[in-house]
Amino acid sequence: MKQSELEARRLWAEYLDSIRREIPAESLSHAELVAKRKHLESHPVEWIQYFFPKYAKYPFAAFQLRAIDRILGHDEWYEVLSWSRELAKSTVIMFCVMLLTLTGRKRNVMLASSTQDAAIRLLAPYRANLEANARIRMFYGEQVNMGSWTDREFITKGGAAFRAVGAGNAPRGSRNDEVRPDILLVDDFDTDEECRNPDIIEKKWQWYEQAFYATRSISEPTLIVWCGNIIAKDCCVLRAAAYANHHDIVNIRDASGRSTWPEKNTEEHIDTTLSKISTASQQKEYYNNPVSEGEVFKELRWGRVPALSKFKFLVAYGDPAPGEKGRKGSSTKGVCLVGMHSGMLYVIKCFLDHALNAEFIRWYFEMADYVGEKAPLFLYMENNSLQDPFFQQVFKPLVQEECRRRGRMLSIKGDEQRKTDKATRIEANLEPLNRDGRMVLNQAEADNPHMKRLAEQFTLFTSALKYPADGPDQVEGAYRIIRNRVRVEEPAISLPRKKSDRKL
Repeated sequence: MKQSELEARRLWAEYLDSIRREIPAESLSHAELVAKRKHLESHPVEWIQYFFPKYAKYPFAAFQLRAIDRILGHDEWYEVLSWSRELAKSTVIMFCVMLLTLTGRKRNVMLASSTQDAAIRLLAPYRANLEANARIRMFYGEQVNMGSWTDREFITKGGAAFRAVGAGNAPRGSRNDEVRPDILLVDDFDTDEECRNPDIIEKKWQWYEQAFYATRSISEPTLIVWCGNIIAKDCCVLRAAAYANHHDIVNIRDASGRSTWPEKNTEEHIDTTLSKISTASQQKEYYNNPVSEGEVFKELRWGRVPALSKFKFLVAYGDPAPGEKGRKGSSTKGVCLVGMHSGMLYVIKCFLDHALNAEFIRWYFEMADYVGEKAPLFLYMENNSLQDPFFQQVFKPLVQEECRRRGRMLSIKGDEQRKTDKATRIEANLEPLNRDGRMVLNQAEADNPHMKRLAEQFTLFTSALKYPADGPDQVEGAYRIIRNRVRVEEPAISLPRKKSDRKL
C-alpha cells in the first residue's frame, strides 16, 4: 500500500474516532428507545440535534429552519441553495438526507460534484456517520454492509444506497434493486475556471440534464437539491435555479448589514475574514454577487490636482442615502468635491461611508474648511420629491444645529432636478470622460479610505448596479451641476448667418 493510502486510512480512522467520542450512545430500555425514536422522527430539528450534535453545534438560523421544512415537507421537490460560505448548506442537506434515508422515506442517493474526488469528499460525512455514529446504530441498527461499502458507493443494511459521481462520469443505470435515484444532490458543481468558458458550462449542463438528472424515475417522487453559490453571470447553479421550485439566496449579511447567522458568525468575525480579501472576492464568495472589476470603468486615472485657486468654482455634492443607519449593509452616504479645469474633471476629495445623518452633515463643513477661501464653493444635496420632507424636517435642522455649534453659517442647496436612471446617468456622463483620460482622481488622497471606497465603486460598477454606486452617483451629480452652471454663466454665442445660409 502506498504511503498516501496509509495516511488516508489513518486520517479516516481518526475521523471515525472523533465521531465515536463526541456522539455516544444512551442507556435506554427498548420501550424508551421506541418512544424516543417516534418523538424525534416527528420533530425533525430535535432529531438532527440528537443524532448530529458534533455538527449542529450552533442554534439553527431562521433561513435554515425554513429550508429543512421545505425539503422534508415535499417528496417531489427541486431546491437550489445559494447560501454564503460559512452558512452550512451542505451540512444542513446532509441532516435532511440522513433523516429521509434512515426513516425509509428515500432509498437511493446520488451526489454529483465538479470531480469524482470532490464528490467522494462530500459523501464522506455520510459514510463516516453511518459507520461510527453510535446513536444511529442504537436506533436504526448496524448500517455497514461489508459487501457493498467503498468511498465511492455503499448500500446500508437498511437498504439505502449512496453513490458519488463526478461531472462527466457515467451515472446511467444507477439503481438500488428496483429503485432509481430518488435523491439527487449537486454540490460545488461550478468552478471559477470553468465559468470563464461558456462552452464548458454548456457541456456540464448538458451532462447534468441528460445523464445525471435523467437517472430519476418519472413515476416516483424525487428530491433534487443543488448547493452552490452564484460565482458567475452564467453558471450551472443559475441554470438550475431557473427550473427549481425554490431558489434560496442567503448572504453572510442581510440587507440591513446584520449577520444572517449571528449565533455562529459574529460581526467581528465577519469583518476580520472579509478584510483579508478584495471586495470583488467578498461579493462573489459571501454575497452571491459575481461582480467583474473594470466592466465599465476599465481603468481609473490618478493624478495631481491643480491648486484650488485655479478653479473658477467647486461643487461639493452629497447623497444622504436612505435611513439613519451606520451598518455595513446600508447604502453609503457621501459628499464628493469636484471641479472642472481646462476640460478635465477632477475628483478632489470625498467622504464615503456608512454613517449617521449628523456625521453626514459634518462632512459638508469639513469640505468647506478644506476649500476655505481658495475658490467659490457650491454645496448641494440630492433632494428629489420623495426625499424633500426628510430634507426639510431632518437635514435642515441638523445643518442649523451644526452652524450654531461651530459659530458659522453654511448653506446647502437641495438638488431637485428630475434625474434619469442612475446607472444610465453614471455610464453615459462619466464613462466617456474616464475613457478619454479626462476624469482624474486626486492622487494625494489615494490612501484615504473614503477615496479608496469611491475608486472601488467605480471599478465594480455595472449597469445592473450589483454593487453600491453611491460615490459615482455623487460625482455625476456634481459634474451635472458644473455643466449647468457653466451653461448659465457662459451662454453660447450666436453668430449672424451668412447670406448663403438664409432661406430663399
